[in-house]
This record gives sequence, C-alpha cells and structure tokens, in this order.
Amino acid sequence: MNPAPPGPPANGPALPASNASTSPARSRFAPSPTGRLHIGGARTALYDFLLARQTQGQFLLRIEDTDRKRLVPGAEEEQREALEWLGLAWDEGPDVGGPVGPYRQSERTQIYHEHAQLLVRGGNAYACFCTPDRLAQVRQEQQKKKLPPRYDGRCRDLPAAEVHARLASGEGHVIRFRTPREGTTTAVDLLRGPITVENASLDDYILLKSDGLPVYHLAALVDDRLMGITHVLRSSEWLPTFPLHVLIYQAFGWEQPVWVHLSIFLNPSGKGKMSKRGAGETVAGAMSIQVLDLRAAGYLPEAVINWIALMGWSLDDHTEVFTLPELVQAFSIGRLNASPAAVNYSKLDHFNGIHIRTLSFDELAHRLSPFFAAAGLGTSQDQLRRIAPLVQERIRTLEEAVEIAGFFFRDDFTPTPAALVPKGLTPSASQRALERALEAIRSLGDLEFEPLEARLRREAADLELEPGQLFSVLRIAVTGQAVSPPLLPSMQVLGVDIVVRRIERAIGILTLPV
Repeated sequence: MNPAPPGPPANGPALPASNASTSPARSRFAPSPTGRLHIGGARTALYDFLLARQTQGQFLLRIEDTDRKRLVPGAEEEQREALEWLGLAWDEGPDVGGPVGPYRQSERTQIYHEHAQLLVRGGNAYACFCTPDRLAQVRQEQQKKKLPPRYDGRCRDLPAAEVHARLASGEGHVIRFRTPREGTTTAVDLLRGPITVENASLDDYILLKSDGLPVYHLAALVDDRLMGITHVLRSSEWLPTFPLHVLIYQAFGWEQPVWVHLSIFLNPSGKGKMSKRGAGETVAGAMSIQVLDLRAAGYLPEAVINWIALMGWSLDDHTEVFTLPELVQAFSIGRLNASPAAVNYSKLDHFNGIHIRTLSFDELAHRLSPFFAAAGLGTSQDQLRRIAPLVQERIRTLEEAVEIAGFFFRDDFTPTPAALVPKGLTPSASQRALERALEAIRSLGDLEFEPLEARLRREAADLELEPGQLFSVLRIAVTGQAVSPPLLPSMQVLGVDIVVRRIERAIGILTLPV
C-alpha cells in the first residue's frame, strides 16, 4: 500500500471514518517485548480479538521491538504463550505470516525511513542536530523558568544548504515532526468525543532517533496505515500525544482509523493507577496482574477472559458470565466505558469458581493434572476423574484442589494425637470411635455409601456420640485434614485397603503413651 503524497497538516477536526463495527474490522495487538503480558495488555488484545471476530474481520499480532535497550530476552515468546493460553488466536503475525508483513518492527526500518523522508520533503518534518547535552541544558533552563519541557526549535528553520551540508558530513541527527505553531487540532476518541488542543502546547516530537530507529509516533502509525488497521484500540496513556498522531495522519493525507483509548486499571482499593512495576514484584498468585502468573495460580483462561472483559465493557446491568464465543456475539465497541476500573480479585475468584463448575469431569481432571504433578503427586487421568466430582463444587482455583485432595495421592501424613481428639471427646473416646468404624468397614467388606453411612451412624449412637463427632475423627484419620471433600465418597475412591491402613495407623497413634 503506497501512502498518499504528504501535504501540509490541516488543523480542523480529525473525525474517524466510522464508529460502527458492522463492516469487517482489521484490528491489531502490538506489544513491546520489554516485559511480560499483564491483564491491561490482555484486555486490549481481547477487545481487538472480539471486534475482529464479531465483524468477520482480521486480528493481527505485531511486535513493536524498536526500543532495543529495553528488550527482555524471551518476552515475545512469553507474550505469545499468554495470548494462546487465553485463546486469542491471531490471523496474521510474525509466526504465521500474512500479506502485509513483516510483522516485527525491527524488520521494517527501511519503511520508516522512507516515510520519514516523505514528511521531510513535504515540509512536515526536519533534521535536528542538537546534542543530548544541549537538550539537557534547554530543559534545565525551562525548569528554572517553570516552563513546560519541550524542544526550543533551534533546528526547525535551518537553511536548506546548511542542513544538506551537515547531513552530507555524517553529523548525528534525529528527525522531528514540524508541529504547527498556530491554531488548534481536534482529535476524536470514540469513548471521549472530540479533544481539542492548542497547537502551541504541542512539541516537535522525535520521529526517528539518531540510531536510525523509529519511535512509536512514526512506526505504529505507518504500520497501522500499511497494514490496513481500521480500529486502533490502545491504552489511555497515549491520550497526551493523540493530537500529534492525528497531525501525522493529516500530514500524510491519510484517512484516520477509529481511535479508542481504553480505561485505566485502578488498584483493588480503587485509589491510584495499577502499577506494572509493583505487580512485577508480586510473586505468582492471585495478587499478580501477569497473565501467566494467574495461570500458575490455578485460574482458568475462561475466567480471566470473563473478568477482564467486564473491566471496561458491559452488555447490560446484570449479565456477568460469558464464554469467549458468547463475548464474540455480545461485544460492541459502543458499550466500552472510559471510566477507570478497579482490579477486583474477589470477582476473579467468583468467575473462576463458576467456570470450573461448567467443566466436564474429564476436562476438570485434565486441567488438574499439572497442578498435582507440580506438587510431586503422581496421578493418572482415571484417578483424577474419580476425584473431580468431589472437588468441583469446593474449589475456587485449580491449585486449591491439591490442598484439599492431595491426601488421595500421598500416604506420608501422620495425624497428631491432638488432631485426632475433636472438641468434646477424650483420647479414649476417639480411639473407641475409630475401632468401631474399622470393625464396621471390615464386617461390610466394602465402602458402599448407604450401608456404610447407616452402620457408622448406629456405631455413633451406641457410643453415645453425635454422628458428626465420629465422622470428624474418621476424617482426620483417613485424610489427615479437618476439611476435605465428602468423607464417605472419598473413602470409596481410596479403597478399603488404604482406608483400613490409615485407620489402623490413627488408632496406633492414640494408643501411644503421652
């Protein structure tokens, strides 16, 4: 796609072609591989994905890797892994290719140079030879005078002959955008409407750095144009330079995309913007905003998707639970909300529990497997399938299943005498209760639920105990835990031999001298 010849920037309203999402949209998620994928980036990717799928358009993945100093080895691969885990498959990208590649900015530098020169030849950009030392001095002087920091324009109107000579000599320089000094620029955001600024308040921003690499203000806009992006969904942190981007589009003579600056995330308290730096210091778990940390903590991708979708969008005032296909059907950029959204981890727990309970027992067993393996517990799919019905209603995360059901796969626990004596019982009463329970199991010969429950209740009555007291002692003996899945079904899964062995061990503990 060839850009239109650049012309002088117009200063009137910069209206997007359309706010509708009825025609096929081309959207893109364009992360920088300078860190991990957090929920803010994941939400942007989700909305881009939903828009493309709903309109039968295309969702692109573009890697913006021109900030070479901040690149983190492995970050791009981890970001792709996180997107894949969330189910956000892209149609075009660096790994799958496409008709408008390359999809990695470091492989497109020649394209940016050509477009920067188009702006220079059209009078909309210029070479700046100011050194970092001089620019630092200018900033210091502006700070003393309490002026906003910006370029003072020293190289803005250098004679053409001087510029040519300095370039020919190889003098270091950057390319700056020639921002209009007069009038106003109006940028239109879908969520906020027209935003008008005085051009005099804008800076002559750098487009190409002295090392020849572009900055976001040039590379992202050129790529969006050449890749046919119809809707640009991005963080609201770009609002301060939004008018600059509109001016650059106008300088090239390009039709603008629909601009959407998404709401910010607030800390769980609702006060203050969620800090990516602070989140990066958080260990993996529920309080992390890193996507793969949430996976490691036992959250389902379905729940994370449901959670982040509602932090900035809603279908109505009551519908909360969505699958990804349902979101594709329900999503509309017209219902996005610019208001800040507090990160509510209790809500994530809520959604995770709901989505866990929608899984089939086979699927739940499959998803539990890596968590038991990580805990060093050898399991089989068949074993996990048998315990899945016992834990499905009781866990908020997959990781919790290991805590409450690990006893199925380990036999190395030894209850303390104190644990085996619930409130209201004596050691001898607990011992008698276990002996009668053991006798009942041996006489029945199996662990069939109804006969065993009836027999144990009779034994409790004979011992003048409440059924709950007997079951409490038995639970500690069999599981080593005061809280577990339903006791008798758990005993059925364990089998007679293991149950008998554990009860005998508990009786032995109670008979030891104190």
